Amino acid sequence: MRRAVHAEWTKLRTSPGTLWLLLGAVAVTVGVGAAAAAAVTCATAACGADLTRLSLTGTQLGQAVIAILAVLSIGTEYSTGMHRTTLTAVPGRTTLLAAKATVLTGVVLPAAAVAVAGSLLCGRLLLPHHAFLWRPAVGSVLYLELIALLSLGLAAAVRNSAAAIGLALGLFYVWPMVARMVPDAIWERHLQQAGPTTAGTAVQATINLTTLPIAPWTGLGVLTLWATGATLLGWLVLVARDA
Repeated sequence: MRRAVHAEWTKLRTSPGTLWLLLGAVAVTVGVGAAAAAAVTCATAACGADLTRLSLTGTQLGQAVIAILAVLSIGTEYSTGMHRTTLTAVPGRTTLLAAKATVLTGVVLPAAAVAVAGSLLCGRLLLPHHAFLWRPAVGSVLYLELIALLSLGLAAAVRNSAAAIGLALGLFYVWPMVARMVPDAIWERHLQQAGPTTAGTAVQATINLTTLPIAPWTGLGVLTLWATGATLLGWLVLVARDA
């Protein structure tokens, strides 16, 4: 396992797009969050706006960059045929997927922490009554990490970078739009509770928690189930199919 992790780390580290995607994820997350905070006309907690969640708005766009990085970490090998060499060097496919997930976690987690910290700092500077709470901060870091693992699982399952990115972005952005268009309020609520992003981002809320479709940590648990399911699906396909 140690050698597999070292090999995957070497591949990801030497890939020319990895650093730029990580920097892009941080920049987009912080930039969009700062822009959202700067656009607020009411800078006090009394106005009823969730200032903490507002400053974390950038995670909605930063997750797309994280998803692309996760997909390319395995999808590029299939597009170039490099996966045959990888499977020859690491014939244990469970070990291979675990190594990729470990390395991906190792690079996404610190980037997510920097992005979330930067967003909250900008929110605090732009909105004087902005409060720092641990749940939205830690939950947002975990949210971005789970998005990465979900995307990695999808890429392992479909074996095509473009298809995996399309599926991931569809889940992240199309699902919430479809949920809002459902005319029945009960079904709309159920779709919001089941969606990976609508449920997962509930962890960022700090006010009016009783009006949310799902509780904050429960919502993050739903995203965890999505990430686990996608990873298991990717593992099953990786084990069952030929190179």
